[in-house]
Amino acid sequence: MEPLVRAYSWLVERFGELAPLYLVGALGVFMVACTLPVFLNRPPDPLSKLKSQTRVRKAADRGGAQTGKQLRQHGGQAEKLDKFSTFLEPQDEREMSNARLTMLQAGYRSKSAVRAFHFAQFALGLGFLTLGLLYALVSSATGEVPTRKLILMVILPGAIGYYLPKYWVNRRLQTRRGEITNGFPDSLDMMLVCVEAGQSLEQSIIRVARELRAGFPALADEFEIVANEMKAGKDKIQVLKDMSARSGVPDVGSFVTVLIQSTTFGTSIADALRVYASEMRDKRVMRAEEAANKLPTKLTLGTMMFTVPPLLLILIGPSLYSIVKTFHGGGF
Repeated sequence: MEPLVRAYSWLVERFGELAPLYLVGALGVFMVACTLPVFLNRPPDPLSKLKSQTRVRKAADRGGAQTGKQLRQHGGQAEKLDKFSTFLEPQDEREMSNARLTMLQAGYRSKSAVRAFHFAQFALGLGFLTLGLLYALVSSATGEVPTRKLILMVILPGAIGYYLPKYWVNRRLQTRRGEITNGFPDSLDMMLVCVEAGQSLEQSIIRVARELRAGFPALADEFEIVANEMKAGKDKIQVLKDMSARSGVPDVGSFVTVLIQSTTFGTSIADALRVYASEMRDKRVMRAEEAANKLPTKLTLGTMMFTVPPLLLILIGPSLYSIVKTFHGGGF
């Protein structure tokens, strides 16, 4: 027991009262570092290897050694994360489905998007936690630091690193939804022109996607996916429902419902597009008016902070100066 007591005393003298906490954190990082090579050196799954070979063979048959090379590189990158799939992906089917839908709505369509997201959370959280721990050790060694501040030095960077990918995905999701919402009325007007000119719904969707590429690339990608799925023979109703789920925009969901009803009951698609395009234009005007009406409320605080104090200083300042000068001059 004496060696342990001596070691404990040396740690307390060297690093302060939180030396046991630092030791436990260092042991945790060391155990994680020792565990990672075990997962990295795990033998590949024969089924995954067979799937990879099949993808490469199909790519070569479709033509082009360059395409096959790209798919092999992509497959190799995906296999690195396949080894961590047991703890990098939600095991519950509902949670996995929600995570995939969130990544699709944010614009990440690869099969390993959920896995890469959780890997980024794990890597950034662990990396920032290690940096915080090192900074806390250096701070405690150079001087006395309060216990609460040391705990914040260790935990706060780890929390920031863990939630940083989630913030990035949510920010990208909101930006993408806003882009789709802003460009959707224009796409309906162009689609109506194409349909009235005699083109089919599939041809009009392809043309609209080509025209929207410069201004609204996210919406153009959605229309291209719809056109390609229709060309592949997928059910039109299911394709439209998938587009509504990927976009996550209520206007697109309503548009999909209108098209499904028009297809089911055999009514004119041009008439449905004309009515719905008019409603979307009116709705866009209402959103612009709503944003304009919010401006005075948002500017109230800034106006009060930067206008009222100078105004009071100009109006009351001379009087206060005269009162103070009279008082100190012995007028009272």
